Amino acid sequence: MIYRQLGKTGKQASVIGLGCEHLDRKPYEQAQETIAEALDHGINILDVFMPGREVREYIAKALGNRRNQVMIQGHIGATDVNQQYDISRDMPTVQRYFEDMLRLFGGHIELGMMFFIDSDKDYSGVFDCGIADYVQKLKQQGDIGHIGFSSHNPATAMRVLDTGLPELVLFSINPAFDLYPAEKYTLDTFDEGIDASLFRGLDPQRAALYTRCEQLGVGITVMKALGAGKLLSPEHTPFAKPLTACQCIHYALTRPAVSSVLLGCQTGAEMLDALQYLKASDAERDYAPALGALRNDFRGHCVYCSHCQPCPVDIDIAAVNKYLDIARLDTTNIPPSIRSHYASLVGRSGGCIACGHCEERCPFGVPVIANMAEAEGLLR
Repeated sequence: MIYRQLGKTGKQASVIGLGCEHLDRKPYEQAQETIAEALDHGINILDVFMPGREVREYIAKALGNRRNQVMIQGHIGATDVNQQYDISRDMPTVQRYFEDMLRLFGGHIELGMMFFIDSDKDYSGVFDCGIADYVQKLKQQGDIGHIGFSSHNPATAMRVLDTGLPELVLFSINPAFDLYPAEKYTLDTFDEGIDASLFRGLDPQRAALYTRCEQLGVGITVMKALGAGKLLSPEHTPFAKPLTACQCIHYALTRPAVSSVLLGCQTGAEMLDALQYLKASDAERDYAPALGALRNDFRGHCVYCSHCQPCPVDIDIAAVNKYLDIARLDTTNIPPSIRSHYASLVGRSGGCIACGHCEERCPFGVPVIANMAEAEGLLR
């Protein structure tokens, strides 16, 4: 397994995690098999948003004495009043459901997530009605280790970041969602399908969210990486041909601040299939061919695909471009962590010999030589 820093939490997260949603309403034996396979292969982060008592009990039982091997990403505000999944902002209801989760998982949830903040109404329901205060109290008491939130809307997510409260965010990331204009609500695609005619290149609000998270040290865990399977389907993919799971996972993991991609596996076999990403070749992970068919939408913008490599002086061009994009957010206040990451690169942009081979190979016409010079000026 590969592990990454989860923002500034001090935690290390496996790059593949398990989203447990699809274990709901499945037999205990199926949950046990899936979770055992995940733990046996080093997965150490599980998302448990589901409010149902049975699925939570099954997951807790399946973890058993291995509970200390995983971080639970538990959601505050997810309920199933009248056996229907719902979002509650009613404090007594929110407390009852989360305290039940605490009891089931040993009195501590590592990652306490403010559930589903997708709109101004959701924001107000969390920050103006006592839930954010409750979450801070949970952390002060040691009931949760770190505060996060879940969202599918980049504008609202940015607003939450601006409060300074969250340490991580669960966000929906895949190549199709990133091409939608921010005002298009991506969850509608599960009913309507993904409409490629709306693609406008990498949405600047989504790109800004990822770089802002990196700048602030807020870790990102990823949901919907496969677009509910639509990106893998010949009938539903918006691209010239279906993407593979490896391509989708790798795309998400190359976004700034992303620590882990949580996949909704519901059997041990599906878990093993997802873990094939770790053994995949660079060619199998390469998502650039799918985006290359839309290259006019990406003209001049680095998508961190590394087609520019190899560099004769060993510059990690994709990494330099990623740090440069973050530095450009506020060139007068570049975070020390970004300068430190840049300084730790074996080959830095100051060594660029302007040979131009990278620009010849780039599918998207990125001005790599100019970017290397700019990065050296900003980050050295």
